[in-house]
Amino acid sequence: LAPGLICMAIMQNAFANTSSSILISKIQGNIVDVLMPPLSELELTFAYCLGGVTRGLLVGFAVGITINFVVPLKIFSLFYIVFFALFSSLLLSLLGILCGIWSQKFDHMAAITNFIILPFTFLSGTFYSIDRLPEFWHFLASWNPFFYMIDGFRFGFLGYGDSDLFLGTLILVFGSLFFLLLTIYIFKKGYGLRN
Repeated sequence: LAPGLICMAIMQNAFANTSSSILISKIQGNIVDVLMPPLSELELTFAYCLGGVTRGLLVGFAVGITINFVVPLKIFSLFYIVFFALFSSLLLSLLGILCGIWSQKFDHMAAITNFIILPFTFLSGTFYSIDRLPEFWHFLASWNPFFYMIDGFRFGFLGYGDSDLFLGTLILVFGSLFFLLLTIYIFKKGYGLRN
């Protein structure tokens, strides 16, 4: 349970940082200060994305330290912990950028958070093993990309998981690459940013 909670904290904060940063800039009218400097779309994407990754990892580290006082955490593989934490926060940061660009007001961002991010997170096996689910729900859970993020992160602590780590790695790497290219394209087109 503890590794899943840490990963959830990482993912939620990475998403919240980037989506709220862009949306607040749009609402306050200072998004032009971001778009005017001679920065390429790639530089803008990495700037926002690295801010989200940093916040996600710092909050996850703080949550992990706090949980460790209650339940001592043992590390099975530091590589998997770092890899899945980094790529999970990267993917959610990129998704947050897209959400911030698309949103016109806080209600839009809240709808994405409440109806997409939270259900995917809570239906990812954070609080239970998906092997205990009925066949239909197990099938649906295996299509949830958040399941692979949390399960890979959990494997780094416990040494076992419910999924194929190689498949989870592929989903994270190619998902991050897809959202990176999409974000760069949207910054280039100026959708939702330039009137």
